[in-house]
This record gives sequence, structure tokens and C-alpha cells, in this order.
Amino acid sequence: MESIKEEIEKLKKEKRAIILAHYYVPGEVQEIADYIGDSYFLSKKARETEAEMILFAGVSFMGESAKILNPERTVLLPDAQADCPMAHMASREKIREMRGKYEDLAVVCYINSTAELKTMSDVCVTSSNAVDIVKKLPNKNIFFIPDGNLGAYVAAQVPEKNIIVNEGYCPVHREIQEEDVKNARKEHPKASVLVHPECVSEVVRTADFVGSTSEIIQYACQSEEKEFLIGTEEGVLWDLEKKCPEKAFYPVKPGQCCLDMKKVTLEKVRNALKEEKYQVSLEPETMEKARRPLDKMLELGK
Repeated sequence: MESIKEEIEKLKKEKRAIILAHYYVPGEVQEIADYIGDSYFLSKKARETEAEMILFAGVSFMGESAKILNPERTVLLPDAQADCPMAHMASREKIREMRGKYEDLAVVCYINSTAELKTMSDVCVTSSNAVDIVKKLPNKNIFFIPDGNLGAYVAAQVPEKNIIVNEGYCPVHREIQEEDVKNARKEHPKASVLVHPECVSEVVRTADFVGSTSEIIQYACQSEEKEFLIGTEEGVLWDLEKKCPEKAFYPVKPGQCCLDMKKVTLEKVRNALKEEKYQVSLEPETMEKARRPLDKMLELGK
């Protein structure tokens, strides 16, 4: 009897499909992916692929971004209910209010957002390129949506701009507090603390390194140190342990887990490919408007 992994491989060939997986989905799903990465890397791979079908092992905004960048291709999600709470944490009304209040304003939208929010934005960013892109913008005033913590991090790195932050947040990263870092350091005194800029400012300030998921992996792999405390979603530990088996990795606190990302399973990947269900569908006008800030991100992020 075929294993699920063998079924997936066969279906991929039959459908001329590619599987993109985010670092936060379960390790067994990352294992069968063609590409594993953070939002920026995967959005580039979605744009570059010649596959007829893209299966995005991640949450809904990721599937939307892949569809916006590839309107002619079929884009599938393994679980239609796997969503990102932060992706919805900005309002059309607030964006309009800010545009009315500031003449020289750029709305900078974290890629972790709905297609609707992207349609109202000037440029998209990811955690790995947000600082560089904001620096490159000619605008003095920046309204950063939807993540207030990443916005605050960018504001600290780009003091020459007036950055107004939105009140959104990632529930997983917000749960990591300064006290957790202090306790983890006591337990693992030799470990360096590597955190994501979606963490609260107090945690970011106490960390030894701050970066996107892929930058955290790169730092840990290149460092001569042997122990690390990781302040981001626990799914990244699978890739870290695979790439650096001689090093030790610990979460800053237990339970750094995105339940939506964990909805993505091998069975659901297999079923989505087999039945071609949970196809991402967006209105042509929405895709056209949302593509502009994504294109601008890919252009400025080079």
C-alpha cells in the first residue's frame, strides 16, 4: 500500500504541481515541500514557478498572495479554515482616515494581511525587507499595517521617518514576554536569544539577534555558538535541527504554536491535490489592485 508521501509525489507529477511550505507548518509537511521558506522567499518562488498548480502549505493570506502573483494558475490551500488573525487587524476606515490626515503618506502593508488590505496599500513588505523598503520610500509619513510590533521595530530602525503604527499583532509572538526571556536565559545561560520582530518591543530590545524566520535560521547556522533560545513559532525548530544537528535549540517559552499553521497536515495536502479543493479565488479587480503593492515589494526588495 502506498504511503501518503508516495501518493503526494505521484499527484504532484500528475498535476504538474509545486508545494510551497512555510516554516511554521508541521515538520512532516515541510519534508515533502519543493520549497520551504518565509513569506518573502515563498512569494518569489510563487512568481518564478512554471508549475501549472501551486499548493501553498500555510495560511489563507499566503495562498491569496500566490494567486495574486499567478492569476492564471490554480492555487490550492490544504485547509480553507487555516487563517492568520493578524491579517485582518486593520480597517479600511483607519487607512482612509490616515490618508486624509497626512498628505505625504505611504501605506506600508506587511505581507501577512488580507488581499483587501493589500488593495488599499502602496507597498507590501515582509519582516526581512521592511526596514530596507521603508528607507527607500520617498514619503516622510508611513502608516504601517497591520502589525504594530513589526511597525515599532521598523520605526526604531528608521528614525528619520514618521511611522504611525497600527494596533494589530501576532497572537503567538505577543505571548512571548520579557519575563519569559529572563527565565529562559537562567535555564540556558550559554544560549543566545534570537527573536522575530513581531515580538513586543521589550523582548526585541533584550534579544541578541532580531530577524525574520529565514534570517534567524541563517544566523544560527553561521554562528559558532552551540545553544540558542528561539523567540518565534516552534515550527522553525524542525528546519534548525535538520540543518544544525550538532546545535541545541530551545523555545523561549512552551507553547509558541500557531494553531492555524498546524491545521495543515499530510492528509490534507494529499486530499487538496487529489480533489483540487480549496482553490483560492479572488475577483479580478481585487487581484489587479493587490498585485501593485506586491510587485513594488519584489522590485524594491531586490
